[in-house]
Amino acid sequence: MDNKKNYTTWESLPDTLTAIHIAQYLGISRRRVYELFQIHNDQGGIPNFEIGLSKRVDKVDLKQWIMQQKEKKVSKASLN
Repeated sequence: MDNKKNYTTWESLPDTLTAIHIAQYLGISRRRVYELFQIHNDQGGIPNFEIGLSKRVDKVDLKQWIMQQKEKKVSKASLN
């Protein structure tokens, strides 16, 4: 039996997220999440904080980041 939890719904996510949580939820690789952690927030990176060498994201910050990505796409489409 596989006890590994999948984080594919918003409700299944904990309040503090790891790269694995985000990768599973967004359906992208963990490596891509870490790449997004390295990009400055103003340039489209995911806001995060460090606990030792580990990166974490507040769930509310991820929700805001997702909304910002949607807004960018809408504003780019309206310029064309």
